[in-house]
Amino acid sequence: MSTESQFGVHSEVGKLRRVIVHRPGREMRRLTPTNASDLLFDDVIWARRAGEEHDAFVDLMRDDFDIEVMRVHELLADVVAQPEGRSYILDRKLTTDEIGVLGATELRAWMDEMDPTNLVDHLIGGVTVSELPSDFGGTLAKAWGTNEFVVPPLPNQLFTRDSSCWIYGGVTLNPMFYPARRQETLHLAAIYKFHPAFRDGDFSIWWGDPPGIDRGNSMIEGGDVMPVGDGVVLIGMGERTTYQAIGQVAQTLFDAGAASRVIAAKMPHDRASMHLDTVFTFCDRDLVTVYQPVIDQIKPVSYYPGDGGIEVVEETDDWLTVVQKAMGIDQLRVVQTGGDVFQQEREQWDDGNNVVALEPGVVVAYRRNEWTNAQLRKAGITVLEIAGGELGRGRGGGHCMTCPVLRDPI
Repeated sequence: MSTESQFGVHSEVGKLRRVIVHRPGREMRRLTPTNASDLLFDDVIWARRAGEEHDAFVDLMRDDFDIEVMRVHELLADVVAQPEGRSYILDRKLTTDEIGVLGATELRAWMDEMDPTNLVDHLIGGVTVSELPSDFGGTLAKAWGTNEFVVPPLPNQLFTRDSSCWIYGGVTLNPMFYPARRQETLHLAAIYKFHPAFRDGDFSIWWGDPPGIDRGNSMIEGGDVMPVGDGVVLIGMGERTTYQAIGQVAQTLFDAGAASRVIAAKMPHDRASMHLDTVFTFCDRDLVTVYQPVIDQIKPVSYYPGDGGIEVVEETDDWLTVVQKAMGIDQLRVVQTGGDVFQQEREQWDDGNNVVALEPGVVVAYRRNEWTNAQLRKAGITVLEIAGGELGRGRGGGHCMTCPVLRDPI
């Protein structure tokens, strides 16, 4: 595969060729009923079983569809094996603002001596006071307690869709809404800048570089972003993505000629529909699965290139009609979350609408969403089911767990 063809996401359902995922690890074993809410989880997860479920998902993509699957842990290990990559991460992660004054210098020296795999385990899995060497950990234990996190774990690294997102020929480094997730973006930025598979690649960083700086009210997460082809980009504007960020991303894409229209979906600010892809995903070029109660509340707003800036148009049509017209589709087929009103709410909560397309008309879904999967099959979609008993506790399905790097247009 040539360098020119290694990067770029040009649709939501074209053949998926290259993707970044993260296998659950040490960070999941540190979720407890006490800290789960702070770490944005609704429940604790059986980490070993979640890892097995994730492995099955990866095997499906890699073995059955010849998709190149890249794992965050392995990519980061390659990055921190290089002095410049290691320094890039540690310089930004182990600051006194993040760590505090006590032990910051010693912590940096200690982590700098770790081998790459061990260092990555701690960057993602976190560091407690009790794990520190006694010569400086004892002082911190008196101040904080032995089970306090000096470096917090990042269990949401599992959802690689959010921290960066590829839009046509480039990628954004996303400043995310909650502080508990912002360090994830640093890791992806380091991968794109220093990993041999990316550092000399022919792609643009559209927005968000450098990561970690205060961008005020400008926040965006990849679960809201969908490049659907022909220069059109859909972006949800709900709980975690703001209009301030959407405007900047749109302006950058327009200036580069990378997009001709950005359609924002003004959504309810609700945990159950935190991202656009929790209520709306593409299964084929002309077929979407939707959670209708939220879709009916969306107010679409279009951004176009304008003289010296951008032009914003508040649409009068409903969301599905606007998307259909923007994509030039004669009829957008719609499959609603399956079952009665109770089952629909349950399956939306269990990511029934968060499917990921591996190619047109072929999606991966959680087995537990029986009603929705049955409706998709009736519509002619091939539904490949994976177990989600543990992975699904994080409130994210196949779409959330994948960051496409190379996907064909349709």
